[in-house]
Amino acid sequence: MKVLEIPGDLDKGVFAQKAKAIYNSKYRKRLEPTEKGKVVAIEVESGEIFLGHTAMEAGMKARQKFPDKIFYFIRVGYPAVHSAKGPGRRVAPQGEHRVPAGVDQRET
Repeated sequence: MKVLEIPGDLDKGVFAQKAKAIYNSKYRKRLEPTEKGKVVAIEVESGEIFLGHTAMEAGMKARQKFPDKIFYFIRVGYPAVHSAKGPGRRVAPQGEHRVPAGVDQRET
């Protein structure tokens, strides 16, 4: 599969607005009751969407029909396709005290 370059004159904000408008006006009401959590790849010029369980699956379906196009992805029923999760904060079991790494425990 070839790597596509994003055209230098592409306004990413306008591209995103168009894709969201297509999704909201044509597909949201139909998809959200039954396809929540799946991902749609939107081809903005045609208005076609491709549904998958992951962005990769939706993108592969879209790329089969439109091999030279750029797609916008939306997770059905959610505000973002991906979420940024860190390792989280571990909580010590009750009664146990943990000292953060790098903290000197010696008394002075």
